[in-house]
Amino acid sequence: MAEPGYPAARQIATTVQEHFARHLTAALAQGRIDLGPAPDASAIEAIIDAAFWASLRREEGLTPTVSLALLPPGHAGQALTFAEWLPLRPAALAKLAPAVERPGIHLGVWPVDGELRVWGTTRSIPAFCFVLEVIGSGLLVVKHRSEPFGKFVNIAVLEGDQVKIIDDRDAAQPDCPGLLKSLLGQKEMSAGGESVDLLVHLAASMRAHHRGGALLVVPDDEAVGASASAPWRESIVEPMLYRVAPRFTELANLMGREPAERRTHEWQEDLRRAVAAVAGLTAVDGATVMSTGYQLLAFGAKLTRRRSHAPVERVLVTEPIRDREPEVVTPAQLGGTRHLSAAQFVHDQPDAMALVASQDGRMTIFQWSPCEDLVHAHRVEALLL
Repeated sequence: MAEPGYPAARQIATTVQEHFARHLTAALAQGRIDLGPAPDASAIEAIIDAAFWASLRREEGLTPTVSLALLPPGHAGQALTFAEWLPLRPAALAKLAPAVERPGIHLGVWPVDGELRVWGTTRSIPAFCFVLEVIGSGLLVVKHRSEPFGKFVNIAVLEGDQVKIIDDRDAAQPDCPGLLKSLLGQKEMSAGGESVDLLVHLAASMRAHHRGGALLVVPDDEAVGASASAPWRESIVEPMLYRVAPRFTELANLMGREPAERRTHEWQEDLRRAVAAVAGLTAVDGATVMSTGYQLLAFGAKLTRRRSHAPVERVLVTEPIRDREPEVVTPAQLGGTRHLSAAQFVHDQPDAMALVASQDGRMTIFQWSPCEDLVHAHRVEALLL
């Protein structure tokens, strides 16, 4: 007996198809040729439906976690192709899951005689290729890459009967943080020519250790550094138990490498280890402090209200999800002490930014909004799945 249809699959299929059609049309107009095929609504619905029911199964007691990419073998680089293509069925996906659960491996899906089938595996997919990832039981994410080897951009998150459609219009706001723009697929470059993607990796790693944590990004002033005269030190309880001296510069050094070197596997592995090390420090009680130049200044720092500054009273909370309205709340409504301390820190230090990860997986970016003249809390966990 076939499983009943997953209602959210049909609910979201047309919206996802329109998203890909819009982005593929824009990419073609720019002369791009490294593009994935345009998915139709019926294929989107069928892939989501099969993946959802597969996620509810168990293979050797574990939830299957797979990534499905809609493309033919000829567009998948050096692919591993099955001699006999498999039907796109929950049971088949669950059986294959242990072999393809590692990051970066996708099961290729393509229609044959009107029926979608699994043709093999690949690590290489073109830009704007439809990808569906099974994160956990009943938790699916629709995504794509803007560049063939860039980061994934989430389009929709499905969790049981809850459907979240990512709304990228926030990226057009004049005071939108660069980190949020990057998560929404809008690449932003700093004055030095570096992208803000490193903060994306740090945010994801902070969220992954499930201990909660806070990362403060403060203005980079080589002349002042972590000395007592640095303005951000006025919002820190002294003495700092874990002040770093001299500055820890591994991340800064890695980001300073030549572009060609930054595309190598060795550089990517070095960056992954450095990011994990810094993100691990955020699990220590208190906040980790890093400069905008990616130099580690302190961790485990206790935050306090800056002398002669008023307590933060209102915070604007937004989430880039369709039909999710902005809300102005009191600091007590934000969450725990990390959120309250981060909001106060940004209120007192408007040139700084704070990233706060909760133990339950929530991730919030705190930044001062000149347009609204108050602290803006951007909820971004749906973009990091």
